[in-house]
Amino acid sequence: MSMEFDLVPAVLTQAVDELPLVDHHVHGATSHDLSRVAFEELITESDRPVPEWMTQFDSQLGLAVLRHCAPVLGLEPFCTPEEYLARRAKLGAAEVNRLLLGAAGLGHLLVETGYRSEELLGPSGMAQASGAPADEVVRLESVAEQVAAGGCTAAGFAERFAEELWERSRTARGLKSVAAYRCGLGFDPAPPSRAEVAEAAGRWLAAGGGRLADPVLVRHLIWTGLERGLPTQFHTGFGDPDLDLRLADPLLLRGLIELAEPTGVPLLLLHCYPYQRQAGFLAQVYPNVFFDVGLGVNHTGARGAALVAESLEVAPFAKLLYSSDAWGPAELHHLGAVLWRRAMARALGGFVTDGEWSAAQAVRVATMVGVENARRVYGLGARG
Repeated sequence: MSMEFDLVPAVLTQAVDELPLVDHHVHGATSHDLSRVAFEELITESDRPVPEWMTQFDSQLGLAVLRHCAPVLGLEPFCTPEEYLARRAKLGAAEVNRLLLGAAGLGHLLVETGYRSEELLGPSGMAQASGAPADEVVRLESVAEQVAAGGCTAAGFAERFAEELWERSRTARGLKSVAAYRCGLGFDPAPPSRAEVAEAAGRWLAAGGGRLADPVLVRHLIWTGLERGLPTQFHTGFGDPDLDLRLADPLLLRGLIELAEPTGVPLLLLHCYPYQRQAGFLAQVYPNVFFDVGLGVNHTGARGAALVAESLEVAPFAKLLYSSDAWGPAELHHLGAVLWRRAMARALGGFVTDGEWSAAQAVRVATMVGVENARRVYGLGARG
């Protein structure tokens, strides 16, 4: 361990390491073996091929894999990418998933299933691999696209979507919108009229349905989701080039946040990086807003403590949650937990060593963020 980490009070480090983390936004782990090319393409948010003259292992995330995942697979820390990938291939996907997920120290997973789910473990598979309970989070846009694929009229779309959403979410813990990817977050926040929905649905269905990106329909999905009443997640900030990062600033959701406040539905801003301070402002001033810095912690790696510290600046600590947003390689699920624990211990440990907080206060806040807030928001109960 570094000298800096050695300065963190031992009681805090132990307490954070032992937290049964609730990963409130995560996807499934890859259920099949991965080539080197496939693995490297999954440890970056770029959707372009990795150039021949570089490797994604030369990144904060890549080096974190070699530092923190290698020992779990029986290798020395800081091994070469070749050694790591050879060991991974020898073990096979199922064993890699079992080892990395099992060592993450998870207490509950909320698994979003709306993107390429056929390639990934579902909630039951994630529960088996991790040894922790897992529930589903339903993606609004995916449900709507399935309704269109099943056949419906423009006039009947709104009713069919509502029926299907209620059916799909009977046992779900939450809903999610990827409006940031489809039309950006600067949409008109008001619920559209039935006539507007029917007209937009007509245009969409006449074009063959498929990917739903019409702002009117996106708004309708969100408001139907709010009527459903489950905690609703929104992708904000960092992601792949399919989104315009300028239109993924969570501040653009302020109008919707205010209009949705009377519903009492918790709105959860996911990822947020590089807009974590904007998210912290929203979480401070609006009682229905919560946020995390998942995804960003993995990709900032050894710099994750700075990101986590910024997330702790202005938001009440009851409004901040843990997530990994891992998708694909189980390394991302494992690192989400490991790097968050280290980042939180460093950030809070700094407050303690500076004499600003007591160790007991730091442990209490880490427990709130890592475990208790998600259990309260999603109604998970005390344990499981």
